[in-house]
Amino acid sequence: MKTCLIIGAAEIKNYSKLKECLDSEYFVVYCDGGLHHKEALGFEPNLVVGDFDSYKGSVPSVQKSVEGVEVIKLPCEKDDTDVFFAIKESLQRGFKDFVLVGVIGQRFDHSLCNISVLLYLQEHGASAILYDDYSKMQLVVAGAKPTLISDTYSFFSLMCIAGDASGVTIRNAKYPLEDAKITTSYQFGISNEVLPNKKAEVGLKKGVLLLIQVW
Repeated sequence: MKTCLIIGAAEIKNYSKLKECLDSEYFVVYCDGGLHHKEALGFEPNLVVGDFDSYKGSVPSVQKSVEGVEVIKLPCEKDDTDVFFAIKESLQRGFKDFVLVGVIGQRFDHSLCNISVLLYLQEHGASAILYDDYSKMQLVVAGAKPTLISDTYSFFSLMCIAGDASGVTIRNAKYPLEDAKITTSYQFGISNEVLPNKKAEVGLKKGVLLLIQVW
């Protein structure tokens, strides 16, 4: 099954860098004002969702637009953000691999909510990568194979975003760790660096960590 690309309405400044990270074959979901990125990104939508409070263009008034693109119009007053609705809808359609762009921006509340989407997907047996103008984000989960980090990234950080993470190991990095613990109240895994001509390895025995790789 294809990877599901979710495109939100947050500002994107570096389209060229972002496009280097993306493939050509996705099931593409635009969320509301994410449609403003359509021309710059070059992806035609398979599905459009939203209450359309942030999109300035013409919104189809029926479930199918004249171009045959499926549109799900949402009420403005709802529990889920447009992005979260898109995630839930895509999971129901069987997607297990996700890429999210345009979901980190000036609204810190929305940005933090969209990072929590990574946890939601992991809890539902799916995985995701999130890209913004500066970095690539993904989860490192206990019991999985070590995550490898290329020395092409300037920095990488490990943050505990749920409970505590223990048995944290970092190898081939400027600041290695062995069987360490990172908690939500003490985030000391910031701004590490991969050793030249190496690939850093990150793993843990219990919990989950957010890995942020900075260009």
